[in-house]
Amino acid sequence: MLNEFLTFINKQNLIQPSQKVLLAVSGGMDSVVMCDLFSKAKLDFAIAHCNFGLRGEESNEDEMFVKKLSIKYKVPFYVTTFQTADFAENEKISTQMAARILRYEWFEKIRIQHQFDYIATAHHQNDVLETVLLNLTKGTGIAGLHGIRVKKGHIIRPVLFAEKESFFDYVVENQIIWREDSSNESNKYQRNLIRNEVVPLLKQINPNLENTIQQTVERITAVEDIFEQEMEMLREQITWSDSQAIYVNYKAIQTLSQPVIKLAELLKPYHFSYQQSQDIFEAFDKESGKTFLTPTHTLVKDRTELVITPKNLQAFTSKTIEKNNVVVEFGDRMLNIGEFTEIEEGFVVPTAKKLACLDADKIRFPLQLRKWKEGDWFCPLGMNKKKLISDFLIDQKVPLNLKKEVYLLTSNGSIVWVIGFRIDDRFKVTDKTAKICLMEVK
Repeated sequence: MLNEFLTFINKQNLIQPSQKVLLAVSGGMDSVVMCDLFSKAKLDFAIAHCNFGLRGEESNEDEMFVKKLSIKYKVPFYVTTFQTADFAENEKISTQMAARILRYEWFEKIRIQHQFDYIATAHHQNDVLETVLLNLTKGTGIAGLHGIRVKKGHIIRPVLFAEKESFFDYVVENQIIWREDSSNESNKYQRNLIRNEVVPLLKQINPNLENTIQQTVERITAVEDIFEQEMEMLREQITWSDSQAIYVNYKAIQTLSQPVIKLAELLKPYHFSYQQSQDIFEAFDKESGKTFLTPTHTLVKDRTELVITPKNLQAFTSKTIEKNNVVVEFGDRMLNIGEFTEIEEGFVVPTAKKLACLDADKIRFPLQLRKWKEGDWFCPLGMNKKKLISDFLIDQKVPLNLKKEVYLLTSNGSIVWVIGFRIDDRFKVTDKTAKICLMEVK
């Protein structure tokens, strides 16, 4: 199996010798075999494990087993625990969908933070067969018909060449121990029902079912590649993003052939279903402000565009800032609070929204960084009277979902800066200012 593994990697051009790969390891046979193959191939890898908290002590024992596996192979180990059942209930989705969303978002964070080139999962040919059948049963587009791709973005499947039987042979030959997930036998999970009941019946018709599906998948994948090339050009033309949101020009979508199909493809990375895409398309000619939700994102139909923002799976709490000359992280952004410096002759106050130039003598530490709330008010720069933040954001035409991500910087209870929008007039630089403090949000 090692030779087949190396041949597959080279043929698919999956991994270069200098690249680092994060392996998603559950402790089950498939992922444990993948670890052993990576070790024998002398590839640079680390292990990541998700404890979904769904099987009590058994889940904790899986975690300890995978940790020992990382010690055996002398590789870094990353682990996290999710409240999967609570997340599934809150978002009204299945446990399997909840686990999938949580793990892939966490894998990607670890990949970026520790500079891995790829995330590897241990999917094999039997998984492809089950996925195609499951997708056909529930309804699917092109992506559902190809099942699981060898490579998609930063995710690779380096053992997709093998059937399940090959894994059994490998663990016997190499005397490898793994953890058996007791839930794999329960037909209450849809994938298990397909595996345990449907596939055996279909193999009575076609004993070579896995290979047949794999050949079909290859042809469908080729068709999808052509479609994705067109979609990528469209994405570049009608979507853009900044640090807070993704924007889609929906007016342009209305002029396309098969607009709903293309809209669904644009929205798929944010977990919007095809039915939701249909509903969103029908809302194009209705009033602004209509909101659509997935477990990970919020979409608002605004005046000329769709505004898509990620949900904060962990709620932000206010931060106290004790001094200047510091950088403070909040969400995906950073606030840089500069030193207090004496104002120089000829100094021109910058006007960029990402900058706040303040009279340092009027600032009192500690400062508070927090989200705005109803009832908050300030005196916008250039005005000498109060204005509610809610009214100010309406004037600024801030989309509904972006309003939720507006942060304030306060000093002694007074709002200093509506971050990224406008400072309070009471803290502005005047001809009496001796020292300034320059702040920047990134």
